Amino acid sequence: MIRKVVGLVVFVPLGVLLIVLAVANRAPVRLALNPFDPADQALSASAPLFVLLILAVMLGVLLGAIVTWFTQGKHRKKARSQSRVAQQWQAEADRQKTRAEEIAGATLPQLGAK
Repeated sequence: MIRKVVGLVVFVPLGVLLIVLAVANRAPVRLALNPFDPADQALSASAPLFVLLILAVMLGVLLGAIVTWFTQGKHRKKARSQSRVAQQWQAEADRQKTRAEEIAGATLPQLGAK
């Protein structure tokens, strides 16, 4: 429930802001990628400003996600290792429990006979 409220509080104003940005910046602009000759048509793109801004934000989010993924790799590796160790200990505990039940089951009939 709280997630939905937070989502509405964050995403509705963000959506309205993007729509206002798109309407206000519909005129095409030219993005020149050649720093030595900005008039070069081969290395330039023409698009509405809001499209270029949204693409830049998307590129930033993607690069941030990739960097975060690689920097957290050591934590994921440690979690996998600890998970394997926990599974080994759980299997050992199950074996010991089964062994204890077998021993208890074998000694109980002998105690009842006396």
